[in-house]
Amino acid sequence: MTKLREIIHPEFLVSVQCEATVAEAVRAMAEHNVGIVAVLDGDKLAGLFSERDVVRRVVASGRDPAATPIGEVYTHDIVVADVDDDYQSAMAKMDKANIRHLPVVSGGRLLAMLSIRDLLRVELRAKGEEIRYLHEYLYQVTPEYAQG
Repeated sequence: MTKLREIIHPEFLVSVQCEATVAEAVRAMAEHNVGIVAVLDGDKLAGLFSERDVVRRVVASGRDPAATPIGEVYTHDIVVADVDDDYQSAMAKMDKANIRHLPVVSGGRLLAMLSIRDLLRVELRAKGEEIRYLHEYLYQVTPEYAQG
């Protein structure tokens, strides 16, 4: 079973400190072409801030992104996965919590951020291999029939 440590790409992790403004977080998202940033308190994961949070908690409530500290509007209650979890349990966590991004941690340290798209790619690859194996199994010609 594929473990998250085999999937993660730490270079895609974008983070901001909880003292940052919403505008700074949005610039970081735009610069790295991501829809979510990890919010850190020092080196500890404090929460997440997504494009959805920008819309619901900032724009819709009339807050000024340049003056609003991200610490006032980020998502505090988050679901995380351990780096040694398998990808299917991570998908189940995401489905149960109705989320699209999952922070991956090890020993309390944030390592990476996975999207549902990352996990679906692994799932599709696994299903393709399974189909190929079943096809070979079903249509293999045994040696006694191959000789004619």
